[in-house]
Amino acid sequence: MNHFADRLLDKIKQLDNPTVMGLDPMLDYIPPSLLAEQDKHERDPKKRAGLAIIAYNRALIDHVADIVPAVKPQLAYYEQYGIPGLEAFRDTCDYARSKGMLVIVDGKRNDIGTTASAYARAYLGETVFPEGNTFPAYHADALTINPYLGSDGIEPFLKECRDHGKGVFILVRTSNPSAGDLQDLRLEDGRTVCEAVADQVDHWGASLVGQTGYSAAGAVVGATYPQQAKALRQRMPKTLILVPGYGAQGATAEDCADSFDKNGQGAIVNASRSLMLAYKKHQMPHESFAEACRQEAILMRDALNEALARKRQ
Repeated sequence: MNHFADRLLDKIKQLDNPTVMGLDPMLDYIPPSLLAEQDKHERDPKKRAGLAIIAYNRALIDHVADIVPAVKPQLAYYEQYGIPGLEAFRDTCDYARSKGMLVIVDGKRNDIGTTASAYARAYLGETVFPEGNTFPAYHADALTINPYLGSDGIEPFLKECRDHGKGVFILVRTSNPSAGDLQDLRLEDGRTVCEAVADQVDHWGASLVGQTGYSAAGAVVGATYPQQAKALRQRMPKTLILVPGYGAQGATAEDCADSFDKNGQGAIVNASRSLMLAYKKHQMPHESFAEACRQEAILMRDALNEALARKRQ
């Protein structure tokens, strides 16, 4: 099965879990003992940071790979640590895939022409190296992208989706408090900006629909605005929705349910801090961060499935 939406929905069905674990590492999330362990291997503080992130992410992945379908590393958290951070990002992608998880890279890339094509090759396709060799720069299954520049900035990514069985999630309605400053503005035809973007995403994804009836061109719709999420779901019936906002940002399982279709499918819900820092919620020691993450992942899965069951009644 090479179609992104089909692969993701199949994995969700296998695990009965429509969630994705965000991996947004900060050094102050990492147990001091894990940081100290890197001192034995590396004296350069930048390289130690990268090694600590790798060890931290691997432990989290090890504890949830059998219950969570996908991970979503946010590039900014790796870029802030320079080259060692990007090496940790690459290792995280490779390791998650080796454990059978899908990788959704949260980069919100946005450009046009050859620059957009370069971004698309980097995360979804392959780059040409010396002597005509082609290799993927990073092993990802999907990438978040920004639609602000229009179809010129979208088509290069859709091309890689068609050619390599990858996916994109296009920003439609984000979960942050000030999102409405632009996304809720009214156009002359009466639609809001986010509604117009949703209609465009539905159009862009029409040629990328897989066997499950969902397109490899998905959308990002935050759960923090559930009434809008419900309306946007109706405007994009064949669009796979990535749902941020659960947990630390305040959205509940009931809020997230509005982004799913009537059969409880077609969306995947992200949680980052609420999983990575679950040891705080469960009042467990730092060293038990991975066990706490697993506990919270199970609670999240069960809460979402219960909310979706209520919705289907």
